[in-house]
Amino acid sequence: MTEETKTTKYDAIVIGSGMTGGWAAKELCEGGLKTLVLERGRMVEHIKDYPTMNLDPWDMELRGDPTAEQKARQYKQARTSYVVKQDSRHWFVDDYDHPYNEKKRFDWIRGYHVGGRSITWGKQTYRLSDLDFEANKKDGYGIDWPIRYKDIEPWYSYVERYIGISGEALGLPQLPDSVFEPPMELNCVEQHLKEQMAQNHGRVLTIGRVAHITGDQPHEGRGKCQFRNRCRRGCPYGAYFSSVSSTIPAANRTGNLTLRPHSITYEIIYDESSKKATGVKVIDEKTKEKLEFEADIIFCCASAIASASILMQSKSDRFPNGLGNDSGELGHNIMDHHLGSGASGSIDGFDDKYYKGRRPNGIYIPRFRNLGDNESEQKSFLRGYGYQGGAGRHGISEHIAELGYGAKFKEELLKPGPWRMHLGGFGECLPYHDNKMTLDYDKLDQWGLPTVTFDAEWKENELNMRKDIMEQAADMLEKAGFKDIHTFDRPSGPGIGIHEMGTARMGRDPKTSVLNKYNQIHSVPNVYVTDGACMTSAGCQNPSLTYMALTARAANYAVKQFKAKQS
Repeated sequence: MTEETKTTKYDAIVIGSGMTGGWAAKELCEGGLKTLVLERGRMVEHIKDYPTMNLDPWDMELRGDPTAEQKARQYKQARTSYVVKQDSRHWFVDDYDHPYNEKKRFDWIRGYHVGGRSITWGKQTYRLSDLDFEANKKDGYGIDWPIRYKDIEPWYSYVERYIGISGEALGLPQLPDSVFEPPMELNCVEQHLKEQMAQNHGRVLTIGRVAHITGDQPHEGRGKCQFRNRCRRGCPYGAYFSSVSSTIPAANRTGNLTLRPHSITYEIIYDESSKKATGVKVIDEKTKEKLEFEADIIFCCASAIASASILMQSKSDRFPNGLGNDSGELGHNIMDHHLGSGASGSIDGFDDKYYKGRRPNGIYIPRFRNLGDNESEQKSFLRGYGYQGGAGRHGISEHIAELGYGAKFKEELLKPGPWRMHLGGFGECLPYHDNKMTLDYDKLDQWGLPTVTFDAEWKENELNMRKDIMEQAADMLEKAGFKDIHTFDRPSGPGIGIHEMGTARMGRDPKTSVLNKYNQIHSVPNVYVTDGACMTSAGCQNPSLTYMALTARAANYAVKQFKAKQS
C-alpha cells in the first residue's frame, strides 16, 4: 500500500477512509481508476495497530478507567458512556487539539485515523424503506428524496453480501429484510419479552441486525465472530466490518490505491472555465506543508460535518458561499438520532438460566408508530422510533456491605444477580433548516483552518416522541410481567447518537438541495458526497448501511461516466 507519493494527478480522489471512504476506494479501484485516498489522521493497519485487542481489565491502568488527565483532554468525547476508556480512547480525538464551538450542546464524536469510526461503530445495520424515503413529501418537512427504495435496494444487497449481516428475516414493510448470515441468539428473558409483546401488543422483537460474520461463507481474509465483545478495540479476526479489515485491503489488492495519511483536506479546487473541480488542497498534519492533488473525480467521504466544512471552505467567484451552495442549504438541516430515553425492569424466575459468551449485539424492536394506518397514527409527533437494548443478570452481591468478608462473600460473589431488561429508544429527528453548522474564521485551529460552530437542538416533535418512548417501554415491560420498572430520559443534544447527517442533502431541485440522485453536486457533477451529509431525512434506523449502499451506487455510476468519456 503506497503511503507516500510524488504523483499529483489521479483519476479519483477520496477524502476520508472510514465507512464510506473505504467503499468509494474499493469500487473506484476495482473499476480500474487510479485512486488517492486522503486521511487526515494517522495510519492504521488491520491487526497490527490494535494495541488493546487482547487486554483484560487488570492489564490496564485503573482497570481500564481513564485517568483524570485523560478525561480532561477528551471532555467532549467523554459525553458518551463508552468513549474515554483505556481500551479504546486512542480511537477518539483530543478535544484540545481538535476544538469546536457550540451555541447549543452538540456531541461531535470523532476518530482521526485510517478507518475512522468504522473501527468503533455499533455495527447495527438496518435498511430504510419507502416509508422513510417518502416521509418528507407526505408530511411536508424537509424536501423530497430524489430516490426511492427500489433505486437503492440492489445496492443494499450488494453491500450486505460483502460485509456480512447477521440477523433474521421478518417480512415487515417498514424494515425491509437484508441478505442475512445466521442470527445471534436471544437469551431466555429476551425471548420471554418477545413472546409477551407479540401476544399483548402485536409488536415484534428481534435480535439486532449487525455487521458481524456468523456463517461459513468466506469473506476474503475475515473470520467469524468469537463473541468477545471487544469490538471497539479493533477485531483481530475481522469478524465485524471495518474499512481497515475489508474495503481498503480490497482496494489495495487492485494495485490502483494510493493511501496518504496525515493529510488534512481543506479545499476542493474549482475551475471556472471547465465548470468542474480539478483537485484538492491539503495540509500535511505533521509538517503543515501545503500540497495540491489533481483528479477527474472527487468523493467527499470525510463524515457529514467534515465534508460540509470542506465544501464551505471551497470558495470561488462562482461559489462565494461554498462549493455547490447555490441553494444556501450547505451546512443546514443537521440531523441525528435522539436516544437516552426508555425504561428498564427486573423479572422473577429464570434463576437457573444464564448465557454463554459475550454477545456483541442486543435486541431490536422495529418502528410501530405512524406506519400509515389509523391504528399506529400518533397525534403528538410525526415519524417514529425503534428500541435497542437487551437483558442480562446484574447486581451481584459484591456491592452488599454485609457480605463483604470471608467465605460468605466468596460464595455470594459467584452468584449472578437478578435478570433485568433495558429498552432504549432511537428516534427520528426531523430536518430543520435552522439546525445548522457554521465556520468561525476568528477561531482557527492549529493548522490555521476555521473551527466548526454548531447551532442545533431537539425540538417539540422529538421531545414529544421521547415521552411516548418512555411510556411504551414501561407498558411493554409491565404487561410482560416485569417489576421495579424505571423510566429514564437522560438530557443530551444532537450528536450523541454519532449519526450526524443532512448538511449537504440530496434532492430533485438545485434550488433546495446540494446533491442530485447520484450524490453529485448539482452544479459540479464530478464532485460526489456520499457520507452522512447527503441524507435528506434520517429515518429511525442506524444509517451506516444506507451510507455504504449510496456510496457503492455513486461510485459505480462515476466509474461508468469516467470510462464513457475515455472511450
